[in-house]
Amino acid sequence: MSGSPYEQRLAEAIAELESTRAAVAHAEAELAEAAVTVRSKDRSSEVTVGPQGELTGLRFLEDRYRTMAAGQLAASVLEAVAEARRLMARQVMDAFEPFTRPSTGVPELTGVDVDWARIFGPSVLEDGPGRDAGRRRTDDIGDEITEDPEEHHHG
Repeated sequence: MSGSPYEQRLAEAIAELESTRAAVAHAEAELAEAAVTVRSKDRSSEVTVGPQGELTGLRFLEDRYRTMAAGQLAASVLEAVAEARRLMARQVMDAFEPFTRPSTGVPELTGVDVDWARIFGPSVLEDGPGRDAGRRRTDDIGDEITEDPEEHHHG
């Protein structure tokens, strides 16, 4: 004995909402453990930020920091923190982006409208929407980290 089309649609919508709720909880749990580590371009410092962009680690690399002016070292740390926060925000956006799309099974469920710029600030969106932009910047950081450290060392 099957229910009316209305009851069937309602059951589908409830199942979809429950599935979405579970997926959001899973994404939140994964992000709670997330961290992003970035080295400054001058390789004098390395920072780690948590899922809310909070600074959770700071290391000064080699002995470069010893010969730097205080303002130069501060700028290096701030540059790395800003990049790490931007990458973490992009990771959060990528994790929750699927929930902003309309449901394919229940078109009435239009997805969540999120104002990412309000949450993270407009600088997070500088490289444009979508995941490729965030990945491209991550690859740039990887290139920066894996370069020959002697290349920029002034003797």
